[in-house]
Amino acid sequence: MTRHFTPSSARPLSPCVKTCRIETSTSRCQGCGRTLDEIASWGSMTEAEKAPVWERLENEGYVAKNFSLKAKPMADDDRAKYGATHRKPPSGHRS
Repeated sequence: MTRHFTPSSARPLSPCVKTCRIETSTSRCQGCGRTLDEIASWGSMTEAEKAPVWERLENEGYVAKNFSLKAKPMADDDRAKYGATHRKPPSGHRS
């Protein structure tokens, strides 16, 4: 099986797709595929720490399902508000 990994520069800032539902049997989000620990620490993780998570999500099909891999840049006011490594959280979402 050939593995294809997307370079971090082509990835969105976060795997979050604003469909936050945790599957109790796996403790993973049904929307983005991350674990609760990965979701909670995403904003403070380095690119090197995020890489294996992205690779797992790509292997499991979350990236192909959720993204065209043409990341849209975050607006400057949102980047200042949420930080360069965060996606704007959905309304009413607490991180």
